[in-house]
Amino acid sequence: MDIKIKAIHFDATEKLESFILRKVSKLEHFYDGILDAEVTLKVVKPEAAKNKSAGIRIKIKNGDCFAEKICDTFEEAIDTGVEALEKQLVKIKEKSREK
Repeated sequence: MDIKIKAIHFDATEKLESFILRKVSKLEHFYDGILDAEVTLKVVKPEAAKNKSAGIRIKIKNGDCFAEKICDTFEEAIDTGVEALEKQLVKIKEKSREK
């Protein structure tokens, strides 16, 4: 799976990028047909407690899945986004098994 990381208006650290790669690559355990993933990171204005946004788009054979979360840290946003995508991928897999 090819994972692209886009940080809008800031530079993501190596530590953050490796965290994202590790977390998003785990999605392959839930669905085999993942083609690629795109992670978009941005800081939401105005400066508030929860102002870190992470959007994750996953392209699969017959469509795509998307989750966007806003949290205190990018790591927390990625964690909750990956959890939401896990649920979506499991549903898609169950529907394809029913056919």
